[in-house]
Amino acid sequence: MKITIVAGARPNFMKIAPIIAAIEQLAASGISISYRLIHTGQHYDKNLSDTFFEELNIPKPHANLEVKSGTQAQQTGAIMERFEEEITTNRPNAVLVVGDVTSTMACTIVAKKAHIDVVHVEAGIRSGDRKMPEEINRIVTDSITDYFYTTTNAASQNLLDIGMGDEQIHLVGNVMIDTLLSNLDRLKKPDFWDTYGLTEKGYYVMTLHRPSNVDQANDLSNLIAVIMKRAGDKPVIFPVHPRTLKMLEKLKLSHPNLHFVGPQGYLSFIYLIKNAFAVLTDSGGITEETTLLNVPCLTFRDSTERPETCVLGTNVLVGQDLGLIEKAFDELHSGNWANAQEIPLWDGKAANRIVQSLIDIYGA
Repeated sequence: MKITIVAGARPNFMKIAPIIAAIEQLAASGISISYRLIHTGQHYDKNLSDTFFEELNIPKPHANLEVKSGTQAQQTGAIMERFEEEITTNRPNAVLVVGDVTSTMACTIVAKKAHIDVVHVEAGIRSGDRKMPEEINRIVTDSITDYFYTTTNAASQNLLDIGMGDEQIHLVGNVMIDTLLSNLDRLKKPDFWDTYGLTEKGYYVMTLHRPSNVDQANDLSNLIAVIMKRAGDKPVIFPVHPRTLKMLEKLKLSHPNLHFVGPQGYLSFIYLIKNAFAVLTDSGGITEETTLLNVPCLTFRDSTERPETCVLGTNVLVGQDLGLIEKAFDELHSGNWANAQEIPLWDGKAANRIVQSLIDIYGA
């Protein structure tokens, strides 16, 4: 069995690492299974790409499509054109895509037009907000995928609701959690830890990159002002996404306890999250990590494709609602934040379940 695995952006790398490790383990035992890893180059900054491959022991990609920057349409077109060449030359039994980035959708379309099965890991999640590019990517990808690997029963039900067959859907757990659990004893203290006087549970971590939060100068400035007011004396560490950096350079914001740092590698970023007093974000994946680590998380979005992080985890949606933001900070300061509960199958074994399922489907 030959599988082409697609990775295009930072969120993908944590998801493919355990899958590749599971494949290599079975191959070493004599099972006839192989993979070809394709990096589309959607994220090309070293700290958004190469560092993750190094830290997570992901082998060098067999090919890098090097699409780099551009509009959504430009990136989608470039990925499709170059991925078509790739699978024409190296035709697999199935193409495995993960998550909901542009590369996931683009490569799915190309594979299906070439009559190649598509396997979607982290399938079925939905925010209900079609203004998010990722939501469109999820809908398009899942509409033509052949086999779905889901993180929760809710995600599986979303697929059943759009007419997918029960035999196509496999509840396996969360590969992001596989990576997190397998690296907890390898975390690295960031170089700036002492520079900013950071202490365990004595600072915030903030990430912002959603268009609704960072594309309008006033909105971003007002949001950060509220956060800094309520953060008090605790430092706020802000690893800045390239998209956000452009706006911050225009605003020239200055707060004594706000510290801008570059994009972090996986091991140092998880170290920051694990030891933070709380995380302030508009990311989806980070809410899964804070849930497993039992760290309070405020999410500046009105909806989430990961509702389990709110129901069973440590995540609270506040959007840009000042009242909700104030209430959440009050809860933080009072020490009454809800503790995370166990989420079924988030046990570090999702990748093994996925690979065994693929062998059952395609043979070895």
